[in-house]
Amino acid sequence: MDWLKRMEDALEFIESKMNEPLDIEAIAKVAYSSPFHFQRMFYMLTGMTVGEYVRKRKLTLAAQELAVSSAKVVDVALKYGYNSPESFAKVFRKIHGISPSEARNSGVSLKAFPRISFQLTIRGEKEVEYSIEEKEAFNVIGKSATLTCGSKGRTRQWFWRECQRDGTLTKIDYEETDTPLLGITLNFNDNFTYMIGKKKETAVPASGLTLQKIPSSSWAVFPCTGPLPEAIQNGFRQIYQEWFPATEYEHAGLPEIEVYTPGKSEAEGYRSEVWIPVMKR
Repeated sequence: MDWLKRMEDALEFIESKMNEPLDIEAIAKVAYSSPFHFQRMFYMLTGMTVGEYVRKRKLTLAAQELAVSSAKVVDVALKYGYNSPESFAKVFRKIHGISPSEARNSGVSLKAFPRISFQLTIRGEKEVEYSIEEKEAFNVIGKSATLTCGSKGRTRQWFWRECQRDGTLTKIDYEETDTPLLGITLNFNDNFTYMIGKKKETAVPASGLTLQKIPSSSWAVFPCTGPLPEAIQNGFRQIYQEWFPATEYEHAGLPEIEVYTPGKSEAEGYRSEVWIPVMKR
């Protein structure tokens, strides 16, 4: 499939640039994709960000080089993008459990993170329900934070709990009670900006809240049924692993939106939605 070749071409490009700074724009261009789309697709397919993958590959190559050559640690550190031996040693030890200089010792154990590859997996046992909707630009009031990918630390779930604890959700409800709560991914990288809010016609948010304008776009709208957060998480996986590869759409590079309707979010029949901004290839 065309998308499979484009992702493999991007991986080949990444491997050829291991001695250079990470350039998401250039990588996405090889995949004929927007940076947002490529990074989201990569994360959904691999479970890691592009930046995390590149760091692990660089530290694998650095360890191999130290083990078989007489290159100085400082030179290897600079080659793989670290400004000082100290910063290099810190991340090296985190991955390999030893210092860079110890990697030269005979019989020492090193960890190798192999190059990944994308393969076609036959799925489709469950159809993907969606609709394409045109929506004009609109304003959202709410609170945003910089979060991390994965299941630990400052995650989406952590931020929702914080907004419940500090009264932000109550304040948002007071501002606008007739529209559903929204979770909005404004950008995507190792760290990303996430906003919890509601659509609001007027452009003056209350104290402690901010205003975000969502541009007009074509949106692929996917209904999700089931308890949270599993229903939304499964929805995103199906969108990126099955829907995008099977259609002629690609990510438009605008924010992604989760729509949370009133009701018991732990119920089997709870209804939520994922909105993905799309454009034809």
